[in-house]
Amino acid sequence: MKKTVLRAALLVGLGLVAVVGAVAQPNPELANQYYKNGEYEKAAELYRQLMESNKNLGEVYFDRYLACLLNLEKYEDAENALKKQIKSSPNNVRLYVAYGGLYERLGKMVEAQAQYEQAIAKVSADYSSVYSLAEAFAQNAKFDYAIRTYERGNQLTKDARRFAFQLAEIYRRKGEYSKAIEQYLNHLEAAPSRLAIVQTQLARYLPEVDYSDLQRQLYARLQSNDIPELVELLAWSFIQRKDYKNAMRQYRALDRRLNEPGQRVFQLANDAANARDYETAIAGYEYIIQEKGARNPFFFSAKRELMKTRRRKITEGYNYTQPELRTLEAEYEQFLGEHGQNRNTADILLELAELEAYYLNDLPKAIQLLDTLIKTPGIQRYTVGRAKINLADYYLMSGDIWESTLLYSQVDKEFREETLGQEARFKNARLSYFNGDFEWAQAQFDALKASTSKLIANDAIDLSVFIMDNLNTDATTEAMAIYAQAELLVFQNRFAEAIRLLDSLRTTFPETSLQDDVLYLKAQVAEKKREYNLAVALYQEIVEKYPQDIRADNALYAWAILSEEKLNQREKAMELYEKIFSDYSSSVFSVDARKRFRLLRGDKVQ
Repeated sequence: MKKTVLRAALLVGLGLVAVVGAVAQPNPELANQYYKNGEYEKAAELYRQLMESNKNLGEVYFDRYLACLLNLEKYEDAENALKKQIKSSPNNVRLYVAYGGLYERLGKMVEAQAQYEQAIAKVSADYSSVYSLAEAFAQNAKFDYAIRTYERGNQLTKDARRFAFQLAEIYRRKGEYSKAIEQYLNHLEAAPSRLAIVQTQLARYLPEVDYSDLQRQLYARLQSNDIPELVELLAWSFIQRKDYKNAMRQYRALDRRLNEPGQRVFQLANDAANARDYETAIAGYEYIIQEKGARNPFFFSAKRELMKTRRRKITEGYNYTQPELRTLEAEYEQFLGEHGQNRNTADILLELAELEAYYLNDLPKAIQLLDTLIKTPGIQRYTVGRAKINLADYYLMSGDIWESTLLYSQVDKEFREETLGQEARFKNARLSYFNGDFEWAQAQFDALKASTSKLIANDAIDLSVFIMDNLNTDATTEAMAIYAQAELLVFQNRFAEAIRLLDSLRTTFPETSLQDDVLYLKAQVAEKKREYNLAVALYQEIVEKYPQDIRADNALYAWAILSEEKLNQREKAMELYEKIFSDYSSSVFSVDARKRFRLLRGDKVQ
């Protein structure tokens, strides 16, 4: 019995020892939780215990302990703790920054500055010490002391560029961009392999107005140090400002100097073409063709893109001429004569057919070109599908509705779940709409609203809403049939007949709800005929007379695009884009209008 009692007592005693031992071990997670919750008294006590029980992490816990004391306004305790810590860790110069911060809280600015100066004076020559001290200053927004720390680090390491990148970052945070640029360039000269990092920082933080200063400093440095990375950064700076001409000048010089194959010139030419700087793009492609020769890996692509760019320059222009179109046609034919009709030139055949159909009005030749392309062995499946859709369009333009719907149906079947198939399905539905089968067409348009292609979905929504909005009575159905026939005539480039039909529609049905639609289609015809002032007048009439009708946002968007891309009226385009996303926020054009507005304003848009 006695043994049992003794055993129980012993077990209880051991348990108590275990509990006491567990309690004696401070919990860092609990301390952090107290700190996070603002319970600084409890947190301070635990951090103090952690400092004493774990010397290796003492400095880590000290920072939190000191923060607790400062939050509790126990400044005397904080000062005593700092003195004790400095005595045990005299080489930890961050402690002097903390001491200076304490003095500042107490209003003792002279004493605070003395601590900061002592920290800089005591910093050692190794990278981590300099960086740690400078960051301690920077975290407290004491950027000038951080700068002096890095400059002291440069002196101690006898390397004037050792901390150039860090200095650049501090100057950037201060908003002193000219000095930041100077240090970024110092860093790049010391470490050319870090060009991409410098570009990232400049792209992310450098204001647009300071790019001129960047270019000025780069030109000055290139007088004495023309390392390729400085030239590349200069070209990059021009690209950021959409100045492709000057960027191309730098890239060509760099290409010659480094004896490169022209890759960066070719890519820049592509970028310039996409930005509609056709002159620069053409100059880039011609450089590769003329200076690199036929064996160059970019030679064929440069020739192909050169021709495409010349086509865009002509056809997107304000007043191209028939001789220009014929010259372009001859260039396409010469290219095909040199390189043959095969899978590598299939896109050229597609473009030539488009030129014949839409600009030279030679539908038989366009049809013959695509018929040949479709029958050519080895052509990629997608390219054949695209050729069939275009061929169907040309058959429809020539009045052969049966061949047109047959080809649309073939592509729809073969590419059922792909965007190309959805496009064919849309065009087949539109063909039914042209023929007056409105209910069936609307059902197809409704199904296509969920298309993965934003363009197809928007067009489907547009036509579905149009049919639903106007198809109410027998009289309206008759008027709709006339209007749809006029749209088909416009598609077939039979503009005079389309205008006569639209005029008769307004006369026969003066009360029709299609008045805004008639004006809109007339404006589209005016654009196709390059009668831009007439198009603007018609769009304006729609916006002013029919602001609540379904064509109002269409008219605004078309007017804005015309102002931006053809008439070079940037301010007017911005005004119209803003009106779309402000007054017609639910419009399918709203998102794109906002994006275009921001681009014209000079914003960086992803």
